[in-house]
Amino acid sequence: MFFLAPVYYLIAVYVLAAVLPAFFLMKYIYKQDTIEKEPPFLLLSLILRGVFAALASIVLEMLGETVLNSLVEPDNPKYIVLLAFLVVAAVEEGTKFFFLYRRTWRDFNFNYRFDGIIYAVFVSLGFAAFENIKYVFSYGLSVALPRAVLSIPGHMGFAVMMGLFYGRAKLCYNCGNRFGCGINLILGYLSSVFLHGVYDTCCMSGTTQSTLIFVLFVLVMYLSVFLVIKHESKTDSPV
Repeated sequence: MFFLAPVYYLIAVYVLAAVLPAFFLMKYIYKQDTIEKEPPFLLLSLILRGVFAALASIVLEMLGETVLNSLVEPDNPKYIVLLAFLVVAAVEEGTKFFFLYRRTWRDFNFNYRFDGIIYAVFVSLGFAAFENIKYVFSYGLSVALPRAVLSIPGHMGFAVMMGLFYGRAKLCYNCGNRFGCGINLILGYLSSVFLHGVYDTCCMSGTTQSTLIFVLFVLVMYLSVFLVIKHESKTDSPV
């Protein structure tokens, strides 16, 4: 029995290395919700929805890549851009948005604008944590640090933009502005797809130029996202 202990310890280390970055970002975004804290059971359910979104994305991305491969040759210069935007980003942000909307849109706790950001981030970080576990167990602890610095905050960044418009959509809906609601829901999805698509295109390209663009993009996105979080937290209002 005791000889199994090192295996358990190793598994625990791998899991902690994968999920702790997401946990710390969840804790950070939770603290920014200064007016009315969201109930733990709701937040836990959103993390679980993020896992569901990741599982759904695996299947849908396989299908999307199969279709793309039948239409465009992998050595085509446009292939990486199409894969990044139309397959990876569109699918992953789409599944996140689907589970986010299904779980929270009619929930009575969704009563402040900043709640939209909280909900989107928790779904996205649940997605990122599950994805990170898969990567760490597949490639080892060497990927844990770069993913903690880049991938997981990246998912949070995409989610903040989605949640920004999601909260505004709820406000429009409750004010009877169905057109404004629809526009904001679309903008929330498209803005997250755009950021995710640019991020993945740079990562997949692997050139010196794309790496420089990636570094600049990540720095600007992180700065913008944290400024948005601070602003939306300070100016939060009921919906």
